[in-house]
Amino acid sequence: MSTPPTPTISVRNLSVRFGESEVVKNVSFDVAPAETLAVVGESGSGKSVTSYAIMRLLGRSGVTVSGSVEMGGRNLLDLSEPEMEAVRGGEIGMIFQEPMTSLNPVLKVGFQVKEALRAHKTLSSAEAKEQTLELFDQMRIPDARRRLNDYPHMFSGGMRQRIVIATALACRPSLLIADEPTTALDVTIQAQILELLKDIQRRNGMSVIFVTHDMGVVANIADRVLVMRRGEVLEQGSVEQVFNEPQHAYTKLLIQAVPRLGDMTGSATPRRFGRGAGEAATVPLTAPPSPTVPTSAAPSPRVPTSAAPSPTVPTAAAPSAGVPASSAPSPAVPASAVPVPAAPAEAKPHLGKARPVLEVRNLVTRFAVRGGPLRRHVGNVHAVENVSFSIAPGETLSLVGESGSGKSTTGRTILGLEQAQSGEILLDGYEVRPSTRRGIRELRSSIQMIFQDPFGSLDPRQRIGSAVAEPVISRGLASRAEASRKVDHLLRRVGLDPAVRTRYPHEFSGGQRQRICIARALAVDPRLVIADEAVSALDASVKAQVVDLMIDLQEEFGLAYLFISHDMAVVERISHRIAVMYMGEIVEIGSRADILERPRHAYTRRLLDAVPVPNPEHRRKRLPAPEGELPSPIRPVGAHRPQTRMVEVAPGHFVLRTLEEIADEPLPQIEPVPSVDDALADEMMRFGRA
Repeated sequence: MSTPPTPTISVRNLSVRFGESEVVKNVSFDVAPAETLAVVGESGSGKSVTSYAIMRLLGRSGVTVSGSVEMGGRNLLDLSEPEMEAVRGGEIGMIFQEPMTSLNPVLKVGFQVKEALRAHKTLSSAEAKEQTLELFDQMRIPDARRRLNDYPHMFSGGMRQRIVIATALACRPSLLIADEPTTALDVTIQAQILELLKDIQRRNGMSVIFVTHDMGVVANIADRVLVMRRGEVLEQGSVEQVFNEPQHAYTKLLIQAVPRLGDMTGSATPRRFGRGAGEAATVPLTAPPSPTVPTSAAPSPRVPTSAAPSPTVPTAAAPSAGVPASSAPSPAVPASAVPVPAAPAEAKPHLGKARPVLEVRNLVTRFAVRGGPLRRHVGNVHAVENVSFSIAPGETLSLVGESGSGKSTTGRTILGLEQAQSGEILLDGYEVRPSTRRGIRELRSSIQMIFQDPFGSLDPRQRIGSAVAEPVISRGLASRAEASRKVDHLLRRVGLDPAVRTRYPHEFSGGQRQRICIARALAVDPRLVIADEAVSALDASVKAQVVDLMIDLQEEFGLAYLFISHDMAVVERISHRIAVMYMGEIVEIGSRADILERPRHAYTRRLLDAVPVPNPEHRRKRLPAPEGELPSPIRPVGAHRPQTRMVEVAPGHFVLRTLEEIADEPLPQIEPVPSVDDALADEMMRFGRA
């Protein structure tokens, strides 16, 4: 009988106390060489605190850590701080969840990775630079050699996370602790990063502790799973045992709460996680609120209802009534490329209006690249190129694509947070210029934004009642007394007790902070809300609650959403239409069913193929990295892009093609629109006039 290998790390009875509160309770586990242990659970379950305790990163003031963490014959909890510094980065690498807080904003990213290498290895500056460049290439960072000299703020969130991963892997540690490492990454890059970690494991025997709430990732990468709740280990076993034969009721609920791509097949309208045709109400998984948050802050349970989709009237071929002629798209993108869909089945009467809330016409946003000793303008980052779309009242258009594809820049440009080089932005058919102070006021009175990081969106020194009331008072929309009443109403509407208005952001969970940001966005009664990765950092159950809330608010207020996300299962739930972005361009746009069930562009198909399946039996070989030189959005001054055109391949379904592709392919056959019976047509006409 063979002797089992010595564990890379052995944790026994690890407990952590913050003052009088015990947040981790007698946690024990082993991780074998080349094994991946996934630690799963909701926010507040103690996952991250456990990993921080192993790394000795919890500090000393008011923190008590007991138990043992054995690695290489030593108890890491007994090491001196200089000894532990040699372990961090050298023997144990760690990927933190928030990349911007992991990187020094005043140091170039290449220097920060080189610094990690030279701290643990004897390397010259040139050798460290070459190894850093190799790591950047492995992380699929375009134009890696030039971007070594860029600062963290010059990268997208997903790109910054790749740099953090490169830093953690720089010294080839024997143990990698990955705390939500793929939260900010799109599915294609996520698949490549997970495959890279597996490849390093195979070659170096590296062990991995993978802290996550993404059960799809767990099913595809983990060997064993450890389930935590309220600081305790409820269950652990092989990934097959935990997924196929879960023993604890909480584990079963955790798996059931995972959104799955394909759940909406055949549905014509968005559907909540908590209710739908034949569905039971979502079982609340969240732990009871802490003493600092009253129990009334918890969301109310939902009542299951049935919802059958109703037919819609196609409007792609018809021009939008009441839109000034000057707002028509330029020849680069035909007017039919920005259709206004019919109202969803559950829509309010005002959704029947033909005029969109927002129209974007040939939007172009570029950032100057300067080089040489005189800092001359040598090129441009083509962040957004000829982007056109429209959003109707009560409609959700989702923007999906890889990190760096231009999704967030599109949203920020619409709000005037970035300067557009050309293009038109129209509200209710009339052009608004975000380059002027008046235009910015008009935009921000009708459009609000929910950012990815709710904690970074709120002033940590401002009480949340003041944070929600501030946009109302600063714009002179209401008196302080009226604003106070409105704050109470909005907090109730997003599932929080108005009594919490005197508390500060740090006293709330991530999901509750995101609810506060939603209330703040609604304070000025916007017509359109831009949600930029608004639920990407939330665990499955809280994500479901926030998405359900957004759908409810859309129905109640007739809100339009521009929903920016890389979570395709959530996109499927909330969207009416989907636009796929790649390298600054929309390469495909159409209804949810068109994009998810009948994708026509190669990049869209690749994006969908990379979505992880929350079932270990469906574990498949991950996508290989694309061959050849990585495409870069940076082009020299005067460089010409290939000429492209949107081609309608089905009613309301458009795909970007180059002129060469159009010349080589026959024109697509557009399927005839199904006829609508006379009674339904009369009803639709009355609906439109209402």
